[in-house]
Amino acid sequence: MNTVRIPKILLPKKNIDKSKWSVIACDQFTSQADYWEEVERFVGDSPSTLNLIYPEVYLEREDKEKRIAAINANMSKYLKKCMFEEFEGFILVDRTMNDSRHRLGLMISVDLEDYEYTQKNDALIKATEKTVVDRLPPRIEIRKGACLELPHIMMLMDDRTQRIIEKLYESRDFLEKAYDFELNMNGGRVQGYKVTNCNQILEDIASLLDEDTLIEKYGSSKPILFAVGDGNHSLATAKECWKNIKKTLTPKQRENHPARYALCELVNLHDKSLDFEPIHRVVFGAGKEFIDFMHDRLAALDGKQQVKVVFEQTIYYWNVSDNPSDAIADIQSLMDEYALTHKDMVIDYIHGDEHLLKVADDNHGIAVFMPKLEKDGLFDYVVRRGALPRKSFSMGHAEDKRYYLECRKIIKD
Repeated sequence: MNTVRIPKILLPKKNIDKSKWSVIACDQFTSQADYWEEVERFVGDSPSTLNLIYPEVYLEREDKEKRIAAINANMSKYLKKCMFEEFEGFILVDRTMNDSRHRLGLMISVDLEDYEYTQKNDALIKATEKTVVDRLPPRIEIRKGACLELPHIMMLMDDRTQRIIEKLYESRDFLEKAYDFELNMNGGRVQGYKVTNCNQILEDIASLLDEDTLIEKYGSSKPILFAVGDGNHSLATAKECWKNIKKTLTPKQRENHPARYALCELVNLHDKSLDFEPIHRVVFGAGKEFIDFMHDRLAALDGKQQVKVVFEQTIYYWNVSDNPSDAIADIQSLMDEYALTHKDMVIDYIHGDEHLLKVADDNHGIAVFMPKLEKDGLFDYVVRRGALPRKSFSMGHAEDKRYYLECRKIIKD
């Protein structure tokens, strides 16, 4: 299994306060500066991944270059001060969320040569949602001068029999504990276990590419190993940085350069705690003519299911595909088509039914209740049609997103 590599993981040493060390993914709470200000107060002067990331709430501020330079300097300082212990192997992650459910994961590294974020490709690792290329440059600026990577990437695998991570979890009492602590800001609790016997896991993951298994799941032998659940823009950033680095290397040097790989948390798509929630649309700058356009164009696709649309206290229904993945793609595609000739139209993306109705009502918008993506349909869609449109689904609440904890060197010693 060349796609998955056994990483050398850097963990904060035992004397470091892990609750202050670990902070949530930088792309969360992007409109809530008070959240990040509270995190700063809590962390204080303690060693923390907060000093190694760029919270996106601050991306529009004028001190961007200064902040990036500080991040890179802090990474070097933490390495020189020997704040880490190095462990070679996988880490089994047990995340207890606020609702007491457990989400299991496995820290691995993946070969960026086997990942593509373009719409349709033959890579073993694929994006699940459209990558907004305009979002990459600021991330590339951060990573290209970094000596460490800190992942908030959650990689999904379609292990319907739950025989890989879940099986490993059953034997956790025989594993050395790597960490166990409460996460800050209502993040729940996280425990980690060191996994040194990795060969069987690599074999089990490779078996997901068995031709008969692929045909049984997706009706096609077209290979797919993983799909990116969260953090696709971070993984795309790593890919772009690696493409630039490898231009300077010989073929031999490229084989094992640390920047060729990316650390991530592998999660089973069928983990019982993993919920897919719809991300609704609210449309501004359009009216009844837009509703009629969408109704007529979607009706031509002969869909048998319906989605609800609310405008000025009136309820409408659009017929859509029985397959939620196809329905989401069809709706977004037609919205984008309409927007090309109606420049005043703006689409916003909203979580929660009540919030959607309030935003639409307060701003004379059109509320579109999007279908809920089914787990079994995710990989199937990616194999058939490529990446879903942007903002097709959400994996849980903001507080449940991955916290930064493990690190890895991405420069040659």
